[in-house]
Amino acid sequence: MITPAFELSQDPDFLTIIIEVPYARASEFDLYFEGEDFKFYSKPYFLRLTLPGRIVEDGREKASYNADKRTLTIRLPKESPGQYFEGLDMVTSLLAPKKSRSAKHLVEEIGASAALSEEEEEEEFEWEIEQTPYEETAESFPPLQYCYGFGNLRSGVFQRLQDELSDVVDIKDPDKTPVCERRKKRLAAEAAKFDPDHYLADSFEDEAIQHVLKYKPWWVEAHEKMTALQGKSHQKHDSNTLVVFTEEEKEQLRRFTNKSYLLDKRSRHHVYLSLIDILLAYCYDICVNEGDQNVESSWNVRKLSATLCWLECFYDIHDVLVCFGRRVLCYPLHRHFDLVTRALNDTVMILQLGRAAVLKCLLDIHKIFRESDPAYLLNDLFITDYCVWIQKTKSKKLAALSESLQKTALAKSHLGFELEELEAAARLVQEEERQLKAAAAVSRQQLPSSESETSDSEESSSTSSETEGSDSDEQESSAGEDGKINSSQGVLQEEGTAPLIDCNGLRQDANTSMVEYK
Repeated sequence: MITPAFELSQDPDFLTIIIEVPYARASEFDLYFEGEDFKFYSKPYFLRLTLPGRIVEDGREKASYNADKRTLTIRLPKESPGQYFEGLDMVTSLLAPKKSRSAKHLVEEIGASAALSEEEEEEEFEWEIEQTPYEETAESFPPLQYCYGFGNLRSGVFQRLQDELSDVVDIKDPDKTPVCERRKKRLAAEAAKFDPDHYLADSFEDEAIQHVLKYKPWWVEAHEKMTALQGKSHQKHDSNTLVVFTEEEKEQLRRFTNKSYLLDKRSRHHVYLSLIDILLAYCYDICVNEGDQNVESSWNVRKLSATLCWLECFYDIHDVLVCFGRRVLCYPLHRHFDLVTRALNDTVMILQLGRAAVLKCLLDIHKIFRESDPAYLLNDLFITDYCVWIQKTKSKKLAALSESLQKTALAKSHLGFELEELEAAARLVQEEERQLKAAAAVSRQQLPSSESETSDSEESSSTSSETEGSDSDEQESSAGEDGKINSSQGVLQEEGTAPLIDCNGLRQDANTSMVEYK
């Protein structure tokens, strides 16, 4: 038999069910409804639903067939007019399981099942209570295999799929590694991976990061609408007006097998905390990729979530935030604390929108892993069970979880990497560089004036030296001329004072008068 595609909606008095039957004969179908049960059969289709409210057969019911769309529309009156049926978009939970919906133990104390069911329904988690991690001791019974996966319900998977899962998770041999040992190894791996230079570069040169922080995913608009509706009226509103599932998502919901989970108090606590961890990683990927998923999306989600990557078990909300913050600053391309804060705020909004928004995000994660080899194995370990389990979760528990998450403070000092000291040292270096640049700029401004003064002094000195040189040349030239005159005079004197020898060889004085011959 084929489970047909269907859609439910409501008004104050009626519940409307639209069923797609493209291969059925409209003249041949059987319909049964009473209380919370609804059954439809028209070969080859069969649909059985367990409704969140009671319906009644009082003559006002109506069915119509649209031949163009090949759809059957059924309107059923509510037993209590005005009652709001919550969770009409939780397709998997509406599909009745093959057997009883009860999560009873196979062996149990008589009368204990009702008490257990009421405890699960009415119990409120004290999210702020201090949790003490369970310590494995030598006296504890050593299990042959340690558990992991959704609610720690799985074991032995890695022994069967060791080759495939070794590329998905970082922990080696998880079947034989206790939780405390997983955490020690995770912390050591994060400490070894942290790169101060990468962190400081992203912190001080963050133009690209500030750009992606401006992106607004679909839940921001939905949250704004919810806030506006709550401001106008305190009545509940159909989640379909805020969160709408695509046809592909509805088809995936129909494929899931509806089942119940036997979780004790500790396991339920871990499930809620791990849900926060997975949503944080998903919100980071949506932010940095601005809603456009790529081949790195699968790596981002599973690497930033210690639940998926290290099979971690958390004990309180602050523990989850510290772990996520450390991994954001160690592994992805963009390592900025503002991205941690942004993912935290987005997760709070998703939880406040209710289980429909959480389910839509989980379906998107399921698709990311389904299209990534071998990350699809994480769907079997975690995401598929989360998609089924969240549909039965009470909205008030998610609201309490979001409130506690919003109140939990996370500072850089909590992450253990001495981020504030690194940033302070980087600011000092920046200040020193700024001062050096300022000093260099001042010296460059002073350099032209000093060069002009130097050139002026050189020109004046050269001018004076030229002047002195010309004077000295003139003096030398005049002195040279005087020397020539004096020397010529001396020659003449010497010639005049030289002794005269007459033709007879007799010396005559210079003063000797010349004999004039007549």
